[in-house]
Amino acid sequence: MPFYHQLGSIPAKRHTVFEKADGSGIHYEQLFGTEGFHGMASLLYHLHRPTMIRTISEPVDARPVAALGHNLNPRMLQGFNVKPADDFLASRTTVLFNDDVALQNAAPTRGTDGYFYKNGDSDELIFVHQGSGVLTTLFGTLAFGAWDYLVIPRGTIYQITFDTPDNRLFITESRSPILTPKRYRNEFGQLLEHSPFCERDLRRPTYLAPTDALGEFTIKIKKEGLIYDVVYASHPFDVVGWDGYHYPYAFNARDFEPITGRIHQPPPVHQTFEGHNFVVCTFAPRLYDYHPKAIPAPYNHSNIDSDEVLYYVDGDFMSRNHVEKGFISLHPGGIPHGPHPGAYERSIGQKETHELAVMVDTFRPLRLTQAALDIEWPNYTQSWL
Repeated sequence: MPFYHQLGSIPAKRHTVFEKADGSGIHYEQLFGTEGFHGMASLLYHLHRPTMIRTISEPVDARPVAALGHNLNPRMLQGFNVKPADDFLASRTTVLFNDDVALQNAAPTRGTDGYFYKNGDSDELIFVHQGSGVLTTLFGTLAFGAWDYLVIPRGTIYQITFDTPDNRLFITESRSPILTPKRYRNEFGQLLEHSPFCERDLRRPTYLAPTDALGEFTIKIKKEGLIYDVVYASHPFDVVGWDGYHYPYAFNARDFEPITGRIHQPPPVHQTFEGHNFVVCTFAPRLYDYHPKAIPAPYNHSNIDSDEVLYYVDGDFMSRNHVEKGFISLHPGGIPHGPHPGAYERSIGQKETHELAVMVDTFRPLRLTQAALDIEWPNYTQSWL
């Protein structure tokens, strides 16, 4: 996220001697950034060298596998049918993917017990449908709750804990940086006046408490779809301070300010994040269109260049005749889609909606895994007849 933040203790100048308070030596500086030395970055200061590897295990293959080589069928998946799992990583079930993005359902009853995690392949966007807890990273802590987006840049070492066992997550893994929409930012990265949210709505890490410990600390690292157990000799959260533009943050969907108009607004007004070849939108509670003859339901439109995924969170979604919490619709590129029979007419005269949904539009076709086919709602393709 391109705005500056600082937490903890840092030296006056970067790349200079930063002595420990007790006089026992110096801190170890680490540049944390993406896209080489060109992208956003932060500088972190460790009590110990962050490079002290003890062992690296043989990897476990976590790459998703396509159950079908192609797809033109509209589909509806029952996301809450993904079974809960005790472990955070084990609970993550990929249902749709391509070379740019992977979409996952997760129902963890516990967090990252006994290990740390680092995704070396992808930025992660975790939408918290149900649950609350704390995300702890080498940048500090972030408390989260229902309807929060957690944006975790690739390479971030983290642990996650939950307050209760009843948690539901919708996760987007992006092979490119996850950013706010370019059209809502000026040349300096500041969110503009017409943006549906601003920097005040973004919650940054707080409470940085360095852990000064040596021993054996397992970080599960995902690289090229494989997960390695890498044991380090120092605790990864031994950071005394950092500053920069690159760190995890939280944004709650309730803080999204919908853009409305006299007639129906197109989906891009709901855009919240973007990556290479995909966008993420938030369909938040909002007033409907106020032209006297407005039709609030979306018009039929052709998906020629993109696959559209909608994750249904809450409320009565007016364009569908049967939707439950956690359902995921896939409308593939190549054919048009639109409201279910009767929904178009029912929407006329309606003044507002309390629905919430997360949309992911991809510009390359998505593949379905067997896990997706196992939770598919039957006969959705014919539901417009």
